[in-house]
Amino acid sequence: MIFLLIVASAVGYFFLSKKGKVIKNVAMSYIISPNYVNKEGITLSTRVLIPEGFTRVNYPEGSFQKYIQDYTLLPFQAKIINYDGNEYMYQSGHIGILDIPVPSNGLQQCADALIRIRAEYLWDTHQKDKIGFNFTSGHYCSWLQYAEGYRPKINGSKVVFQKTAQANHSKAQFYKYLDLIYMYAGTQSLYDELSTVHTIDAIEVGDMLINPGSPGHVVLIADIATNAEGKKLFILAQGNTPAQSVHILKNLNNSGISPWYELELDAYLEIPTYYFNKTQFIRFKDL
Repeated sequence: MIFLLIVASAVGYFFLSKKGKVIKNVAMSYIISPNYVNKEGITLSTRVLIPEGFTRVNYPEGSFQKYIQDYTLLPFQAKIINYDGNEYMYQSGHIGILDIPVPSNGLQQCADALIRIRAEYLWDTHQKDKIGFNFTSGHYCSWLQYAEGYRPKINGSKVVFQKTAQANHSKAQFYKYLDLIYMYAGTQSLYDELSTVHTIDAIEVGDMLINPGSPGHVVLIADIATNAEGKKLFILAQGNTPAQSVHILKNLNNSGISPWYELELDAYLEIPTYYFNKTQFIRFKDL
């Protein structure tokens, strides 16, 4: 009798609890292949195919949204790599990996990976004056200030910027700046700093689905398709903790449209290895 109770409890946890459902989906990912994938595609928009009746949302050349849709991917069989150079233990929840190096210092975690994408876009499009992010303390740290030699002096929640270094506007220095941001920013600072997207219809590529906190999690809206009735489907991409390759997620809840997702505001959502109790969305500045 005791044995049967233990089995029943385990089965109930596996199928009914939120963590159990995520574990179930992870297990299913090993045997279910997504339908809308072009293995030969070398960018996000060419790797992900469009379901019948839908069209990909088009954005202007030079926009952040187009930058993401055209982001270069590694070959289809590429593995998710952790910051220490080892393969991540779970390789069945993604359909593509963005060509973004993973620093060996372990700092480039989930929020940091998306901060990097945004910062590199601004660098590449000659908008360096817009590169800047808040620390969790609420203090704003800009790239131009850092490049001029100003460094934060941090004492608890108090931050003062002082000029303690020579000016250096190089790309190598830019990545040192990003390491500093990674150390003192995260999901909570992004949530506090950035504007909220209040409806599903308003979501654009480049917006983020976020669970702020410590630990929290954040994923990128990497592509959108719509149909004649205005229904939207979404592609999600994420970095992770520990720091690892940025990858495009399968949809383990609905294999019929995977890797596309249907999203609802304030709803429960499962993604590979994680779940959001409440879907809420934020947007980078100047979008």
